[in-house]
Amino acid sequence: MPTVVLMDVSLSMTRPVSLDGSEEFQRKNLAVHGLNMLFEHMASNYRLEFTALMAFSSLWELLVPFTRDYNALQEALSSLEDYDKTCIEAALNGVNNVVQQEWGSGCPCQVVLVTDGSLGIGKGSLRHSLQTLKHRGEDKKFPLPFPFPTKLYILCIANSEELQMTDAMDNLEHLLCLSGGDGQIFTMEGPLCMKSVQTMFGRLIDHAYSPFHAVLHCGNLSSDVQVFPRPEPMVVDEEVEPMPRAVSTDLEIVGFIEIADISSPPVISRHLVLPIAVNKDVDEVGAAATDELEDEPSATQMAGKSPNFCVLLHGSLKVEGMVALVQLGPEWYGMLYSQADSKKKSNLMMSLFEPGSEPLPWLGKISYLGPVSEAAENPYGEDDSKSPFPVQPPAKRSYAQNVTVWIKASGLQADVQKILRNARKLPDKTQTFYKELNRMRKAALAFGFLELLKGVADLLERECTLLPDSAHPDAAFQLSHAAQQLKLASTGDSQYADFDHNIAPMHTDFSS
Repeated sequence: MPTVVLMDVSLSMTRPVSLDGSEEFQRKNLAVHGLNMLFEHMASNYRLEFTALMAFSSLWELLVPFTRDYNALQEALSSLEDYDKTCIEAALNGVNNVVQQEWGSGCPCQVVLVTDGSLGIGKGSLRHSLQTLKHRGEDKKFPLPFPFPTKLYILCIANSEELQMTDAMDNLEHLLCLSGGDGQIFTMEGPLCMKSVQTMFGRLIDHAYSPFHAVLHCGNLSSDVQVFPRPEPMVVDEEVEPMPRAVSTDLEIVGFIEIADISSPPVISRHLVLPIAVNKDVDEVGAAATDELEDEPSATQMAGKSPNFCVLLHGSLKVEGMVALVQLGPEWYGMLYSQADSKKKSNLMMSLFEPGSEPLPWLGKISYLGPVSEAAENPYGEDDSKSPFPVQPPAKRSYAQNVTVWIKASGLQADVQKILRNARKLPDKTQTFYKELNRMRKAALAFGFLELLKGVADLLERECTLLPDSAHPDAAFQLSHAAQQLKLASTGDSQYADFDHNIAPMHTDFSS
């Protein structure tokens, strides 16, 4: 998840801050100190993330394009110049242009806005921008919300008391709501000093940039891994009392499956999985999982020539064309696979499925899957010409069979007449008679049309009295039995009106 750092370099950031027993500092100096702290943390823990640095006042400027070189970012911070008034809208337009040009509109991005809480003056100020939101044409539309998923973090080089004295906090909260509300406003606690700014940036790091360490298990093998970006808790809306589900720090591989069988499953997020201990001397296929880290030993803890299961797993999945199903928590699964960034670079990726025991319907329940060796016969065939997937559901879907629809009276009359025609041909049409009778019974129960069941029961009893003397004796028994069952169902009693229940033919024996 790339990050754009927006640094306010307006004149209000040059206001002095008195520090006891030392020289005077500007608010800009405090902001630079906090950002250096953030960049040092990311250089140690988020080496694979791309970060860009932008400065803004009434205009914006891209100081450092997206890079993994945090030294370049820190050098740019040390040479910031001072400009004129604050114009946050122009800066947000700049973020929109830079991100879309580099990543498009499908890549999630984090925006870190560092300012002193000053909204600017006159036209172009945040206050003016928010007041004119409803009076703009399409050509001058406000940049928020961005067309790409965004988390906006606003860090104010000011304490909450100072912001509450004006309407600055209200306007910043409005700005956060326009971005989608997925973010946070951070303010300094206590006096403006180095310690306070360190505490504020420390809260940002804990909230958005804390590394996610986990252990990847596969049987007796395991490997310490780090996941980028940190997986977010997932809330299942369908639950009666939805509770956030978090990815476990113990990731258990439960099996392997061919890429063709997994197809292109729906996922809620994708993450890069990086081994914490990396073998420097493995060949390119295995080392690809480190994604350029061979040239940067400081980015991870190198383990010499010691083997690493994570690198082995990545190379195996890449060569064999398979994915690994991994359990993220109770009834929550994902998959590990190799994804190539280019012809020479590839990464071990992890995609998270929707929580549940059956996230991919064509695979059935994940807990029901098992190794091929335990099957009575190879489900893929001797020459891999067939596949056991998709798993056929035990019951036909409603769209896969004829549905009973009674829009007009003529349709209902035709179904009843079909039952009566088969009733007059009993016992030769016994199976067809009960098939049509059960179809009508299910439709009537589904619609709550219990009077129909009573009416058809009366018709069957009437047909029983009209049977000729030459009729087979089994016909009378079947008609009486069917009428009795329909009458019981018409009462609505759950014991007799079960939707899934079918009326079975009455067992008779006239062979003698």
